Amino acid sequence: MTALAAALTRYFPALADLSAGLATEVERQLIPIRAPSGTVLFDAGVACQSLPLVLEGRIRVSKRAENGREIRLYGVHPGELCIVTVSCLLGGSAYPATGIAESEVSALALPRPLFMRLTAEHAAFRDMVFGLFAERLTGLMTLVEEVTFHKLDQRLAAWLASRGPLILASHQDIAQELGSVREIVSRLLKQFEEQNLVRLGRERIDVLDPLGLKRLAAGN
Repeated sequence: MTALAAALTRYFPALADLSAGLATEVERQLIPIRAPSGTVLFDAGVACQSLPLVLEGRIRVSKRAENGREIRLYGVHPGELCIVTVSCLLGGSAYPATGIAESEVSALALPRPLFMRLTAEHAAFRDMVFGLFAERLTGLMTLVEEVTFHKLDQRLAAWLASRGPLILASHQDIAQELGSVREIVSRLLKQFEEQNLVRLGRERIDVLDPLGLKRLAAGN
């Protein structure tokens, strides 16, 4: 087994038992990608040509509105697939969202024709792809529910409680995560600090009262 095949099957075991022909094509056609933090890996409206198989780093997938507001949909970590990319590859459509490297990313790009062949011919890979759809769809439905039915202060409180006791992030980062704007998030954080729920610092937040945040998140 080559080093490339070993790295691939370590994170994507569904590709471990390929037929000899498919294994040869995968090794021949995979394209190595190395992107520094902040690199736009794909963008809304651009044609989708390949699936990134992430080996190191993390990709943030988000949706940006015309007014510049952005909401994080999900992250892609090593061993995971990007549902937006998978959907575009299967449908032959352009990207509806943007993918940005949150840290330095090392990945292998799987070209669309080979992706389609693997999905058709290799049951383990096909199960992984459609299992991803079920998992990600549940997560996206939860996100829609939160954005639609929960107030921002409740969503922010839940976000803080789940990531404490120390959060290293700017107010802008948090606003993007929650699909809001920095000014509103900063105002709410200041209110939380006045209630002794958190302590604010420069690009850091100390969670002082996680139970209080959970009660606020529940609407109590």
